[in-house]
Amino acid sequence: MNNRPWIVDDALWAVIEPLLPKWPERSPGPRPVDDRRCLQGILFVLYTGITWQQLPLELGFGSGQTCWRR
Repeated sequence: MNNRPWIVDDALWAVIEPLLPKWPERSPGPRPVDDRRCLQGILFVLYTGITWQQLPLELGFGSGQTCWRR
């Protein structure tokens, strides 16, 4: 059993990725956080019960605001 259930393994990601909309090639602003990392941030918040604002940036999931908007 994975002691970090918010981590999306390759097999699960292979199922999820095709369902997500593609990011436009020429969209304004900075490149978004990778979809997989953002999903893991969302799962981390749901699993731990922290607020979006408490999502630690050092985990690499992007900000809580970014994950919340996705």
